[in-house]
Amino acid sequence: MKMAFKSKIKWIALFVLILSMVSLVIHLSITKLSGPYSLQSTLMPAIGFNLTPIFGGDRAVRNKRSWGHVKSLKSLQPYANPRSSYPVPNEKNNGYIYAKIFGGFEKIRSSICDLVTISRLLNATLVIPEIQESLQSKGISYKFKSFSYLYDEEQFIASLKNDVIVVNSLPENLKAGRRRNEIHTYKPKSSASPSFYVKEILPELKKSKVIGLVLHDGGCLQSILPPSMSEFQRLRCRVAFHALKFRPKIQVLGQLMVQRLRASGQPFLAFHPGLVRNTLAYHGCAELYQDVHTELIQYRRAQMIKQGILNDELSVDSHVRRSNGSCPLMPEEIGLLLKEMGYSTETMIYVAGSETFGGQRILIPLRANFSNTVDRTQVCTKQELSDLVGPETPLPLNPFQPPPTKSEEQLKEEWNRAGPRPRPLPPPPDRPIYQHEKEGWYGWITESDTEPDPSSVDLRNQAHRLIWDALDYIVSVEADAFFPGFHNDGSGWPDFSSLVMGHRLYESASSKTYRPDRYDGQKSLIMNFKLITA
Repeated sequence: MKMAFKSKIKWIALFVLILSMVSLVIHLSITKLSGPYSLQSTLMPAIGFNLTPIFGGDRAVRNKRSWGHVKSLKSLQPYANPRSSYPVPNEKNNGYIYAKIFGGFEKIRSSICDLVTISRLLNATLVIPEIQESLQSKGISYKFKSFSYLYDEEQFIASLKNDVIVVNSLPENLKAGRRRNEIHTYKPKSSASPSFYVKEILPELKKSKVIGLVLHDGGCLQSILPPSMSEFQRLRCRVAFHALKFRPKIQVLGQLMVQRLRASGQPFLAFHPGLVRNTLAYHGCAELYQDVHTELIQYRRAQMIKQGILNDELSVDSHVRRSNGSCPLMPEEIGLLLKEMGYSTETMIYVAGSETFGGQRILIPLRANFSNTVDRTQVCTKQELSDLVGPETPLPLNPFQPPPTKSEEQLKEEWNRAGPRPRPLPPPPDRPIYQHEKEGWYGWITESDTEPDPSSVDLRNQAHRLIWDALDYIVSVEADAFFPGFHNDGSGWPDFSSLVMGHRLYESASSKTYRPDRYDGQKSLIMNFKLITA
């Protein structure tokens, strides 16, 4: 009995030992698969790149939870080719349509898609549209026309030859009429219906053989067309995903940026903050910021109300709008979400978008959580970015102009007109006025109620933003995962993130693209999120 008992104890001890060894092996395997990898935060020490993880080259590990492959959905791969009778356009059509497009990158892209669709609907020839952000800028490169500053004209014309006839310019006889302002010009709303064009614009087009369109709101046609117009909806897709190709230099540098971000063998995530002044003003999100930034947003909101762009109250409760999901997520919230989703603090994050309202300061919480957070200035050299914009006319290095000095008589007159006493004491006479107190937005918002006209430097920067957004668009579409801080999801104004999400879904239905639910419902500190898989 004693021998049998000792034998059983030995077998039990051996079994426990084997279980312990198996458990240890499993834990080591999990640690190896999901452990953190380290990338250098600075991509470009002295122009060169060093992206080798601490584990070395191809041995760099990958977090399966965050980066694991999504099941292929090839059966859901969309295509934009016509699926019914679709005649080739005839040169003997109703006339010409030319357009001027105002706005940033996303408004231009959305407007061009609508313009082509309207030209097909009215059986008209489309003249290459003018991008006003480049035409109004002072001293941009002479190498590019308006459209070619951003897109490839030849590709655009060739790709649409079976849909719409596209020409570079109006015939000479119609050009003269345009110079004399004899051509009727329309300013359609972004949500204009197809019947508006058929009933209001088509008769004028047939009569005068040419019309002009001025587009401000990021489009000229309602976003969802009736089922009977499904071929026009597919035409929009052909324009957005096939005809609108960036000019070759932009495409080359964009693909080079993607290669550099993947040089370590690790995947990367693209993040677009969505913190744009116009967006914040339109949705009433001023109180996400403090002090002067809040005033700047409210000033832009007042402008939108005055121009009829926005039909709403000037002062709204930003916290209510935020809880309803109408405002962008702040970078610190994005950091918490990504950590909760299992992304390592060493994850490579590319920050897209040429404008982040509040500047780099607003991204500090995100960079504190994810040390490998970079943008185009860290992935490209200054020379590469300079070559992309081409040779430009030199501008003054210091555009600051100090206000004119007031004479003693003017000061006395202002004092006498100042109103009833008692009056606040004037500032100390010997206090110096520093230059940073007079430059840019800080200067005008502290001295004047009216925003000054943009300077030459401002206009040039607005044109450059189109190119920076184009680079970021390429990187965001090609990224292993994309996370938007804000997106309209097909409603309201067009925005950068919605365009990227649509393009990624078109390219691959199984691409890892997140759609954060910005509605917190006061139930949790971490907002819910869902992943597009179809």
